[in-house]
Amino acid sequence: MSATPEKLIRMANQIATFFRPYPEAEAVAGTREHIQAFWTPGMRRALAGLCAAGAPGIDAVVRAAMRDGAIAGSPIHREMAGPETLGPLESDAG
Repeated sequence: MSATPEKLIRMANQIATFFRPYPEAEAVAGTREHIQAFWTPGMRRALAGLCAAGAPGIDAVVRAAMRDGAIAGSPIHREMAGPETLGPLESDAG
């Protein structure tokens, strides 16, 4: 089941609202990273299409986040490290 355009916009705007108290650059980065990490590629493509088409109701922070490349891959992959990075018997679990 795919989300409707209205639902995608509402969810993206909720993310932007969460980050609104931060300085603008941090709000945009936080929104972009959240969308990258937790949205499926299809959802990201659909939201990018809505932004490109000028769909009404999309928060300016969301538009900026999508302009800055939120359609790219997940940031989770670059955060993980394995034994080849940390050494045998080590963990990136903190």
